[in-house]
Formats: sequence, structure tokens, C-alpha cells
Amino acid sequence: MTVYLSILLRLIIWFLLTSDLSLVNIVIGVAIAILLPHDAPRWPVLKDWIRVFWEIIIAVPVAYIEAIQMMILPHKKEAFLRRRVRPNRTPGLIFLDIFLITFTPKTIVVSYQEDGWYKIHSVERDQQS
Repeated sequence: MTVYLSILLRLIIWFLLTSDLSLVNIVIGVAIAILLPHDAPRWPVLKDWIRVFWEIIIAVPVAYIEAIQMMILPHKKEAFLRRRVRPNRTPGLIFLDIFLITFTPKTIVVSYQEDGWYKIHSVERDQQS
């Protein structure tokens, strides 16, 4: 079951990145999802994958809302933030965290630091405007 969940999650990420549901793209996505190496996840890691899957579903409407906010209201203030990586993250989950942070238009991950931090560039609305 965890192999199927892993393949499904990889396919969802593939379709989000390519925005193409043609037959050729589906075949390529399935081939890539199957050919990438798999490791048997432990139960706590599986719970993290399910949580990240849910966060991906939530991130899509949030990205649209943030894009509309940026078009209507000026976002001229920039900030660099540091966010701690959640404990016991596998490389795949770290990639998904970076993907989720960068997916929204107001934030982008500038770097992942090996000591357990993400450096994030963020644009914010200037409250004085």
C-alpha cells in the first residue's frame, strides 16, 4: 500500500509541475513514478507523507488567493525568514516542504541549510500603504 501511495504522490506532483493531463504526459509520469527508487516507509514517515499530501491539496487554493491579493494590494515589503525543518524528515519530505513553500507566490525557499533550517524570501504587504 505504501508503494501505491508513493507512486500516487509522485504522480500528483508531476501533474502539478507539468499542468498537462495528455495521454503521453500520463505515461511519462507513471514511468517516472515507478522508476524512481522506493524505500519502505515506516509508519511515522507514512503519517508525515499523508499530512504533506493534505497540505498540497490546501496549497492550491491558497496560491490562487495569494496571487489575487498581490494583484489587488501592493506587496512592497520584503523579508528573509528562517524556518526550522520538522524533525525526522526524509529527503523526499524535505523536497515536498520546499515545494510547498515555493508553490505559493509570496514565498520562495532560497536555501536549505544542513543544520536544519530553510532560508525563505517573503514579500509582505506594507501596513502603512
